Amino acid sequence: MKKLIVGLLLTLVSIGGCGENASPDNSANNNGSDQKPKVALIMKSLANEFFSTMANGAEQHQSENAAQYDLIVNGIKDERDLSRQVALVEEMVSAGVQAIVIAPADSKALVPALRRASEAGIIVVNIDNRLDRNILAQENLTIPFVGPDNKAGAQKVGKALAEKLKKGDGVLILEGIRTSFNAQQRREGFQQAMDQAGITIIDSQSADWEMSTANTIAAAMLSEHPDAKAILAANDSMALGALSAAKSAGREKDLLIVGFDNISAIQQALNDGRVLATADQHGDQLAVFGIEAALKLIADPESTAEDVETPVDLITAESLPQ
Repeated sequence: MKKLIVGLLLTLVSIGGCGENASPDNSANNNGSDQKPKVALIMKSLANEFFSTMANGAEQHQSENAAQYDLIVNGIKDERDLSRQVALVEEMVSAGVQAIVIAPADSKALVPALRRASEAGIIVVNIDNRLDRNILAQENLTIPFVGPDNKAGAQKVGKALAEKLKKGDGVLILEGIRTSFNAQQRREGFQQAMDQAGITIIDSQSADWEMSTANTIAAAMLSEHPDAKAILAANDSMALGALSAAKSAGREKDLLIVGFDNISAIQQALNDGRVLATADQHGDQLAVFGIEAALKLIADPESTAEDVETPVDLITAESLPQ
């Protein structure tokens, strides 16, 4: 009789356990001590090497800390696909994640979706591209930003370029998406560096962070402004597009080009002198910094969500590993 009772109890415990594990996503806050938190990483275009590097770094961190959390990695195909990124936020809310770490494609458009995520009890951490402070205030929302000072990074790159030019020279700028805070900050950093050196910005246009778009726009700019001495690109993908345009225009040897991100594809161009400088914001660690901030908030929900400034460094051929 005792054996029969014990057997029934064990069966009931087993059934109860199966029922709990079969529905781990009932609530974003359903994060008991026996359940690892799920963190969603939502990035911009995975076609951009910078973000694929970011994803790889995050996945490596999770594999080294597999007992601490689970990771879901998402990205969009096109930097301008805001609706898809909004949909990804909503999908992650439905999936019952405990935290969303996001590099928003737009500093304003993602805020309402992130407010809804926050209202569902999900911790949100902003990386790479800062959300618009005014829109956050309008939504009565506090989201910590973990990322570099893009303006300072662009100033470093601009200063390195200015040292190779003379006062009165003219340059061109390829901007990112103009509604993105990091694009605005890099544009301002370039502007300040040029102003301080007495260098003229002849033209400045957005190439939406995209290499092919940058190639087309840079080609037109070089045709219209053949005396331009340099192109400042707000990311390395656009710098590579500018490099292609320079080659087509027969300007590959004399046109100076700088970028931002230090992706591997730019490093050979740095080594052989076709690109002068870029900025390294340590993409392989940027998502990791955000994930660690999210895990801290999950562990201690009463802690203050604070911004974290991450490093950004000037990279030239001399500073690359040989």
